[in-house]
Amino acid sequence: MADDQGWGEMGYNGHPILKTPHLDAMAANGIRFDRFYAGAPVCSPTRAAVLTGRTNDRTGVLSHGYALRRQEHTLAKMLRDSGYVTGHFGKWHLNGYRGPGVPILDSDDHNPGEFGFDHWLSVTNFFDQDPMLSRRGKFEEFTGDSSEVVVDEALKFIRRQVRANQASFTVIWFGTPHSPFKALEADQADFKDLNSQSRHHYGELVALDRSIGSLRAGLKQLDADANTLVWYCSDNGGLPKIEPATTGELRGYKGDVFEGGLRVPAIIEWPAVITQPSITKYPASVVDIVPTLLEITGTAHSAPQRPADGISLLPLIRGEASRRDQPIGFRFGKATAWIDDEWKLVSQNFAAGKFQLYNLMKDPKETTDLSASQPEALARLQTSWRAWNVSVEASFDGADYDENSVDPNEPEPRFWKDAEEYRPYLDRFRQRWEYSELTKPNKR
Repeated sequence: MADDQGWGEMGYNGHPILKTPHLDAMAANGIRFDRFYAGAPVCSPTRAAVLTGRTNDRTGVLSHGYALRRQEHTLAKMLRDSGYVTGHFGKWHLNGYRGPGVPILDSDDHNPGEFGFDHWLSVTNFFDQDPMLSRRGKFEEFTGDSSEVVVDEALKFIRRQVRANQASFTVIWFGTPHSPFKALEADQADFKDLNSQSRHHYGELVALDRSIGSLRAGLKQLDADANTLVWYCSDNGGLPKIEPATTGELRGYKGDVFEGGLRVPAIIEWPAVITQPSITKYPASVVDIVPTLLEITGTAHSAPQRPADGISLLPLIRGEASRRDQPIGFRFGKATAWIDDEWKLVSQNFAAGKFQLYNLMKDPKETTDLSASQPEALARLQTSWRAWNVSVEASFDGADYDENSVDPNEPEPRFWKDAEEYRPYLDRFRQRWEYSELTKPNKR
């Protein structure tokens, strides 16, 4: 999963200057989703949705830097209990810390290991060149582009499992192309006419694409490519103030519940099963990852009674599905969106009861509000959204847990530079992050 890559930032989506040959090749060999959605328009909530199959507010991850509740059941835990060796590589951002990414401490009770990962080489938030990461609590320093570093390390993990004839589940969460943009000089070569910020931003994506090429080549060298499902996406929509535009012609950016903030590039490659490559407009989301992989692996959900928001995409992968029969919901602060196939309900303040209605098949740029001209569709979507919203509110309050309440020990978001446990490391981290990056509020 990329970090802040917009829907338009793919060669195959017609970006005017960015080339992504390895992602394009992956898409040409698998299923390319033209209507795939993040879990929310910012990062931590999407990560919670990826691991639980539940919309972020159910899990307590309201925005960036919120910790995933320890009462949640994760995909990594369920697959580990089913016999898979599990690994996490890269950005975590589910342990309650904000600020630039730093290694995760072994004393952190919200580290990836606590949520089912046997092996982890991880960092709290975004990370760039020459990263300092944490391997199960032990700091390690690396040289090179961060995307290539985490893919190389993930391949080492995968190689060990393949040689041991052991099934494995691997999560790679890049720090690219999140700010502060720092691309290798060679990767900026095609963007010399852009301003510095845009040049580095797109340079980071060049390196990310190259790392995808390394991943695909590594799996092939291991003779593991055919029977490995690789699922690629981004964690939220593209960024503003980057030129050319990151979201194509979609409305809005990261932080918005319009398409530009939620719709992201996505590909599934699985050569042994997907023998007829395709491009689909079937609406899908990161909440579908859990039910899809559980069905594929024959793994039972450890808490099937809990409300979930995703559906298995295995019928789509097999070419047996054409229309989604379950809407996709989003809540972010006061805003909400509700996608029911071609229809999308949007509100910037759902408590006030004012909604807009769009037909995404006819109007993907969300230019024409149909709430007045399509009262029946509006009423139908509002009714189903309200029922879903009541369910999400109950989940947020802890109704899904055995205790019927939320563990009061869950941490509130905080900057790690203000945390007592990180104080001994501040001088060391200042050598890697500009002082301004340590002190300024991270609005994202």
